[in-house]
Amino acid sequence: MKKLLIDADACPVIDLALFISSQYEIKPILFCDTSHRIERENTITIIVPKGPDSVDFKLVNALSPGDIVITNDYGLAAMCLAKRAFVVDSNGREMTADNIDQLLAFRYEGAKIRRSGGRLKGPKKRTEKNNISFESKFRQICERAISER
Repeated sequence: MKKLLIDADACPVIDLALFISSQYEIKPILFCDTSHRIERENTITIIVPKGPDSVDFKLVNALSPGDIVITNDYGLAAMCLAKRAFVVDSNGREMTADNIDQLLAFRYEGAKIRRSGGRLKGPKKRTEKNNISFESKFRQICERAISER
């Protein structure tokens, strides 16, 4: 059975993803640390001790090729892609072998700016358009994952 693994600590589309994954009979698993404790009915939640990347490593270790991951973390996405997972962020951007290097480079440059005292704009306010984009891409990915069975 295919799994949906959600990096749930800051995921605004948990409920939407759970609803859609149930339509495809994909087993959802939420991953969070002890400071968030996100739980939903009929869903497995794996809670790990708080620590740098503790959720990421637990999620990657639970991953099988062809599973689907929802995360906004490019580092985690890169590890999941290495294990041949489908990866999408909460705005519906699919992360692939073709774009992950560029996304990681943007993350690196942003970290460099912040370390030197600079500031960057935060993410834009979430809109209904973000949910629509996510739903559309997530359904496409579910279809592709199911067809790989």
